[in-house]
Amino acid sequence: MTRRGAFLLAAALAIPPGCARPAGSAPAPLAAPLLAEQSSGTTALLQAVSAVSDQVAWVSGHRATWARTTDGGASWMPGHMTGGDSTLQFRDVHAVDATTAYLLAAGPGLASRIYKTTNGGASWDLQFMNRDTAAFFDCFDFWDSAHGIAVSDAVGGRLIVIGTDDGGAHWTDRSAGLPAAQDGEGAFAASGTCLVTRPGGHAWIAAEAGAGSRVYHSSDRGRSWSLAAVPVMAGPATGVASLAFADDRSGLAAGGSVGDANGRGDNVARTDDGGRTWVSAGRPTFSGAVFGVAHAGGTSAYIAAGPKGLDYSTDGGRSWTNLNANAYWSVGFSSSRTGWAVGPAGRITKIAM
Repeated sequence: MTRRGAFLLAAALAIPPGCARPAGSAPAPLAAPLLAEQSSGTTALLQAVSAVSDQVAWVSGHRATWARTTDGGASWMPGHMTGGDSTLQFRDVHAVDATTAYLLAAGPGLASRIYKTTNGGASWDLQFMNRDTAAFFDCFDFWDSAHGIAVSDAVGGRLIVIGTDDGGAHWTDRSAGLPAAQDGEGAFAASGTCLVTRPGGHAWIAAEAGAGSRVYHSSDRGRSWSLAAVPVMAGPATGVASLAFADDRSGLAAGGSVGDANGRGDNVARTDDGGRTWVSAGRPTFSGAVFGVAHAGGTSAYIAAGPKGLDYSTDGGRSWTNLNANAYWSVGFSSSRTGWAVGPAGRITKIAM
């Protein structure tokens, strides 16, 4: 089963009823996170979240849907594409502020696209449309409002990476510096976190193949890359789906078997050297895969989200505590102690650390 098909299966299985701290600062004391359910105004599957502050955040998902809040989630303003674009799956979102944001539509061929708004979603400009029928773009991220990068599954023996230096007005191929891909290698378009960036030009990509998962690292905005193996479970549609970093050295890689909602295995690894080496970490309390993981800015905590629950860790992923058993696809934090987790049927849960 392809990683794309696995996510469609996982979506069916998982709808049961029922930023880094500033340099030099220490993590703040941490009590148990507080959760608050919020009304998104949509019933679409929400698959990505980008938090700008404790007041401003954007989310995106299926049925060409997005939503934003400017009041900490007290109200959400949803929107969606219409007509022929209404079936797009916005599996990633990057917010610059309350009015400016980017959406990445994931899918084969022309279904992979990047849009930008500068007026709070009142209108969107199509910046990039994938013309390669073999490519499938999975996620993107930005260093700042002008410089960003996006990744596709491997085509012709190498992942495809594109980048922009002018706010998306132009996207150019940056695949030349990538090492050769494993057979069938690609990223999971699960939560918009298979590719993450940090200031200074750092970027990390999580990719998986039947032979195992690897993390690509660049320190020059995607012009050259190094590789490291990640010790998590391997197999068809199995591997690292999400990355999160607390700083330039400390981070987590999380995933699992995305089509097995009840499975358990080694699905989290950690690094303390910026991704050069990875070691096994603790398993979350919930079964199945972790679709998204995020570091809660200003704290020592990581939050892991999956179709079987939401967990948090305060010891670098070595141990986990459950928050609830609801289904989630993604989780994201601003540099403050405020974040949101999103999932099926328009679910949005605010997390206060």
